[in-house]
Amino acid sequence: MQSLLNSLRSPVSRRRFLAEFGGGLGSVAFAAMLAEEGASAQEPSAAEMAPRPLAAKIAHHPPQAKRVIQIFCPGGISHVDTWDYRPELERRAGQPFDPNGELTFFASKPGNCQPSFWKFRQHGESGKWMSDLFPRLSKCVDDIAFIHSMQSKSALHGPAMFMMNSGFIRPGFPSMGAWVTYGLGSESENMPAFVVLPDTRGLPPGGVLNWGAGFLPAVHQGTVIQTTAGEPPIADLFPADGHAVSTESENAGRAFLQQLNRKHAADRPGDSILEARIASYELAARLQLAAPEVTDLSRESEATHHLYATEHEEIGPFGRQCLLARRMVERGVRFVQIFCGAENTAAEKIRPNWDSHEDLPRDHGYWGQVLDRGASALLTDLKQRGMLESTLVICTTEFGRQPAAQGGKGRDHNPGAFTAWMAGGGIRGGVSFGSSDELGFKAEENPTYCYDLHATALHLLGLNHEQLTYYHNGIQRRITDVHGHVLTPLIS
Repeated sequence: MQSLLNSLRSPVSRRRFLAEFGGGLGSVAFAAMLAEEGASAQEPSAAEMAPRPLAAKIAHHPPQAKRVIQIFCPGGISHVDTWDYRPELERRAGQPFDPNGELTFFASKPGNCQPSFWKFRQHGESGKWMSDLFPRLSKCVDDIAFIHSMQSKSALHGPAMFMMNSGFIRPGFPSMGAWVTYGLGSESENMPAFVVLPDTRGLPPGGVLNWGAGFLPAVHQGTVIQTTAGEPPIADLFPADGHAVSTESENAGRAFLQQLNRKHAADRPGDSILEARIASYELAARLQLAAPEVTDLSRESEATHHLYATEHEEIGPFGRQCLLARRMVERGVRFVQIFCGAENTAAEKIRPNWDSHEDLPRDHGYWGQVLDRGASALLTDLKQRGMLESTLVICTTEFGRQPAAQGGKGRDHNPGAFTAWMAGGGIRGGVSFGSSDELGFKAEENPTYCYDLHATALHLLGLNHEQLTYYHNGIQRRITDVHGHVLTPLIS
């Protein structure tokens, strides 16, 4: 204790701070930093002399966006209640959706045609139709491009989420964030290149595989940061209270671990898991200094907190996620993925995501307020700071919901049509691409899949989706597989 007090009386360098107070991951990271800074008495290994795996890379062509914030809404947003105005559905309200009784949805037989539970109105100079579920986002329509002809190849939450995130319905393929950091590297040495902000209620359907690196080097997987009040943003970054290991034993442990890492790396050249582990140790050391500042939302103004409604009991958690995402991209994080909703749990009165089988006005009514406040605040904040033009914002879900009623007030899964939208980062605002049919049942005009959305996002980042490849199991793999077209009408 006396040595700690003595240490605090004088300025503490980064090296000394990590050596004496780090503990946990910082203890391990310090050994890697010694090697990096040339302070180790031993010769650096080949792995240590290799280029940084997340070093910034040159794009294929001049980019219009530098970074991405993706808002993912698990459960399946009902496009016909939110973004996709279908007046014919209103005209057929109460009529049988399937008069011949030949159709079966995912979990039900079709009921009668059910128009939107919210009124649609036109907004902005573009006159874009949007439902009253989003009063704040409706003011941002002239900055947003809507894709109304999205489709999925699965009506199951997990596979459909994998498809939207990685381009494949099977797990184990690299996520979009992993591909982006593989193609472009990181803008910052002190922050992860790919950050994931899960909903405070828990992980989404499919869990951590949604932001995995798949067969890409493991260093490209997403780093989870929690935004739950009272919880540490990054687990195990700092030692637990009561850490009583002496400096001498920590130094000995660091030296021993560094020796084991060198031996292990020498015997296994190209082991991406080991390389990722070493890189994560180095990053953890830097994060001990950078993370407290970036995750400290108290540094923001009262007006900013009001914009995001961070103190609101229900809306605040997602608002904090969006605010933290803005702070992340300000500091060089390349890809931030925000989840607005978690996995289904039976104990909730309101479903913990957008999967509204029983009572869509109740569930979408709740989540609509959450998304409306946080997403509109994010777009407004980025635009006010001059960051929207270089930040691509994507909002998507895994599939839509049926135009016919399920039970009394619910809607079943609909992989045949849904809506995604993009803003900023080279996107033409106030436009729409594609269309569902007159009832919103199937994509009709310019049917579009995740491949096209991914190809467009990569293009805006300066990457050619056909050239961004990785050789795996005898084939050059890419996020768009053998598909994908850049949606040029959406690009400014």
